[in-house]
Amino acid sequence: MSPHRDSIGESDRPLRSGWTTGACATAAAKAAYAALLTGAFPDPVAITLPRGGTASFALAEERLGEGEAMAGVVKDAGDDPDVTHGATVWARVRRRAAGGVAFVAGEGVGTVTRQGLPIDVGEPAINPVPRRMIATAIAEVAAQNGADGNVVVTIGVVDGERLAARTWNPRLGILGGLSILGTTGIVTPYSCSAWIHSIHRGIDVARAEGVPHVAAATGSTSERTAQTVLGLPDHAMLDMGDFAGGVLKYLRDHPVPRLTIAGGFAKLSKLAAGALDLHSSRSEVDMGALGQWAAEAGVDAGTVAAITAAPTAMAALAVARERGAPLADLVAVRARAAALKHLRGAPVAVGILVVDRKGEVVAHV
Repeated sequence: MSPHRDSIGESDRPLRSGWTTGACATAAAKAAYAALLTGAFPDPVAITLPRGGTASFALAEERLGEGEAMAGVVKDAGDDPDVTHGATVWARVRRRAAGGVAFVAGEGVGTVTRQGLPIDVGEPAINPVPRRMIATAIAEVAAQNGADGNVVVTIGVVDGERLAARTWNPRLGILGGLSILGTTGIVTPYSCSAWIHSIHRGIDVARAEGVPHVAAATGSTSERTAQTVLGLPDHAMLDMGDFAGGVLKYLRDHPVPRLTIAGGFAKLSKLAAGALDLHSSRSEVDMGALGQWAAEAGVDAGTVAAITAAPTAMAALAVARERGAPLADLVAVRARAAALKHLRGAPVAVGILVVDRKGEVVAHV
C-alpha cells in the first residue's frame, strides 16, 4: 500500500471516501445508453448505490457513433491508496436484438481463466454486484425512454493492464487487465477491504484447483523464501500482509488441507501473542512475553533479561541467536497454536516459517 496522500499538512481532516470501479463503470454505462437512445449525454450522471442512496459522476469522455455510444468516468478513490485512483473507467454500449444485458471485457479489463472466482472462466472480470448495478441502470434508462434494454456493454479501463500488474489479478488467473469490483459502490479509506477480498479470492482459486497447500506471507521477502522452501506454485501463494485474521477467519469456512504462514520474526511474534492484525500501528511486540516464553523454556536468567530489555524484536532475536536460545522456535510454536485456535477446529494443518530480514529461515515448524 502507498503512503497516505494527506500525510503532510492535512492529517487532522476527516478521510474522504471514494467510488469503486463498479460504481464508475455503472455511471459510464448509464450515460452511454442514455446518449444512444436520446442523442445527449447526461452530465453529471446519477446512479443508485446497492445499499440505497445515489451518487453523481461527471463525465471525462463521451462519444456518440453509429449504433453505439461511449462514456468515461475518472475514478476518485478518495483518500484510499487505491491503485486505480485517477484511472478512466469507460463503457461502450450498443444495441442487440434480444437477451438483456451482455458484458464484454474492453481494453484494460481482465478475463477470468481459473475456477474459484465468482465469475465463470472465460467471462470478463466484472464482479456480480457491478453487473447488477449496470443492469439496473440500463433498465432505468430503458424504462424512461420506452426501450427494450437489450444491449452489449463493454467495460474498459485506460492503462488497466499495466495497473493490474500491481494487483493480485495475474496470480488469480485474471489476465489482460483489472477487475471491476465493489459491493457497495463506495471505497472506505484504509478499510483494506480490497486487500482482504483478494486474500479470499486467492483461497477460492486454490480450492477450486485442488491445491493442497497454500502459503500466506507477510511480505515479499518471506514470500520468496516460503515459495522456494516449500516448492509451491504462484497460485498457492497468498499475499497476507498484516491480515492474519483475514486468512484464518476465511479458512474456517473454506478450508484447504495445509497452510503455512511465513513472515518476519516481529510480525509472527505478534501472532504468537494472539494478534490477528499485525500492522505496527495496531499491534506491538510484547518484549515481556518474549522473555517469559524464553524463561518457561528453561533459558538462563541472564539471557531472559537481555531479551526482555532488547529495544526491538529483531534485537531480541539477535541476542537469542548469539546465546543459543531457541527464541524463534518458541515464537513459531506459539504462532502455530494461535493460528489453530483461530481456525476453531477447521481441517487445516498449520505450519509456521520465520525468516530474518535477509530472507534466511530462522525457524520452521
